[in-house]
Amino acid sequence: MLSRRHAILTSGAFLALAACGKSGGGASTLRVGSQKGGTKALMLASGALDGAPYKIEWSDFPAAQNLLEAIGSDAVDVGLVGDGPFQFAYQSGSPARAVAAMKATSREPGALAVIVGKTSPARSIRDLAGKRIATTRGSIGHYLVLRALAEAGLKPDAVKLTFLSPSDSKAALQTGAIEGWSTWVPYTAAALAEGARIVVDGRQFSQGVAFDVASASAVAQKRAILADFLAREAKALAWSNDHGAEYAKILSAETGLPLPVATATVRLNSRLRVPIDAPLIAQQQVILDTFRNAGEFVSPRPIKDAFAPV
Repeated sequence: MLSRRHAILTSGAFLALAACGKSGGGASTLRVGSQKGGTKALMLASGALDGAPYKIEWSDFPAAQNLLEAIGSDAVDVGLVGDGPFQFAYQSGSPARAVAAMKATSREPGALAVIVGKTSPARSIRDLAGKRIATTRGSIGHYLVLRALAEAGLKPDAVKLTFLSPSDSKAALQTGAIEGWSTWVPYTAAALAEGARIVVDGRQFSQGVAFDVASASAVAQKRAILADFLAREAKALAWSNDHGAEYAKILSAETGLPLPVATATVRLNSRLRVPIDAPLIAQQQVILDTFRNAGEFVSPRPIKDAFAPV
């Protein structure tokens, strides 16, 4: 397995791993953004890019918002993000479009959750009223807090939302600077392994949908290689569901996550390709309405225009 990974990483004929923005890329280069524990580890572990007749220029991001900003500014061609941050970015004016979709196959606790420290007395979102909950603005974690508050009959300002990066949120929870953290895998898996506890599980509010989102220029100018990459990604997803242990080892090596945390991440984040169809788009309206009702934006853009399947 290690020799296979080494071959993938060093194959200059087909892959070029570079930092974001170093090159605009040409027609034979696809600039792919990857969140921690995301696309890059999956594609390398599965070998899905073997023989690809174009280069891949990788860029790593801590959260979807950073990745979406890079796509919107045309610094990256395509990247995978959750449905919540995509809807937030699109309604905030991003020119990016969703070109492919995937959906969770595993519905276990902890893929998306509001968590608290192990000594916290909180047992529900109501117990966090008036308290500080950290998440990233526009993230699926942000959406989860708003949905949980609405379900409990509480207003969006019933808690004190603190917008931080995942790394800063983790530190703030550990030091007691915040009382809760709304986040996703692999951050949930790592925090739970260290003793954190779930007070709101995201399964009730999220279907685990994620989108491959592409820049307008990539859709227009790199459609053929974009389509090829998405097809390879779909195969990689199917591979990962049958090779969880092997995938977890590569994920651990790529991200620095402890192997048990990487293994939990693979299990909790299992997904398969699904079509962008009318029912899927209709489900997205709930996310849009949640952000809009909380006053995050006025949502003037038709939701159907956010999708451009390749």
